[in-house]
Amino acid sequence: MIVRIVKLQFKKENISSFERIFDATKDKIRGFEGCSLLELYQDASDSTLFFTYSQWETEEHLEAYRNSDFFKDVWGRTKKLFADKPEAWSVQKVHSLN
Repeated sequence: MIVRIVKLQFKKENISSFERIFDATKDKIRGFEGCSLLELYQDASDSTLFFTYSQWETEEHLEAYRNSDFFKDVWGRTKKLFADKPEAWSVQKVHSLN
């Protein structure tokens, strides 16, 4: 399993636009082959800072999504709203304390 974490900082005036894009596309992202989880977080002290957290069966599934026309369209609309360059990490679980 691959976990993808993306840090997104938006111009304050663009937050509602981003939230509309996310709300309109979240079900399709979540339904993309290989995606088992999609969550959106907002920083507790900086309302312009968001994080997406998604889980993918394999890195190939994530890359297929990232290379899709759907992703290119959504990302193209989203990146116009940024206040700063996004950051992204693909990580794998090393240990669980369950």
